[in-house]
Amino acid sequence: MQRILILSVACAAMAVPAHAQEEDSQSLMEKGAELFFEGLRQEMEPALDDLLGLADQFGPAMQSFVQEMGPALTDLAAKIEDWSVYEAPEILPNGDIIIRRKPEPEDEPQDQPEPSAPSGEITDI
Repeated sequence: MQRILILSVACAAMAVPAHAQEEDSQSLMEKGAELFFEGLRQEMEPALDDLLGLADQFGPAMQSFVQEMGPALTDLAAKIEDWSVYEAPEILPNGDIIIRRKPEPEDEPQDQPEPSAPSGEITDI
């Protein structure tokens, strides 16, 4: 989640020209923010370039996957109402992928009265 936030801030900083408004009336806060975003843009630029390269590399494969598996996944999603009742997918040695249903909790006994202590006096022996 932090990476997404940092990435979105970096993208916003890259979209704003470094010297969009050079006026003598800029406050110190504005100048500081401008310098901060410029430094952030410079720091994030290599990571963003790597991310774009990764998207170029995996983009065609993901597009092919969505085209081939999209209809089957849509049918599967329509049949499953609650994903929380299933375990994480498991890949078997033969390559099959199975998704097991979580065991249902056993029915707990309904408000049974607690056993009472035996009545009578305790005597010293």
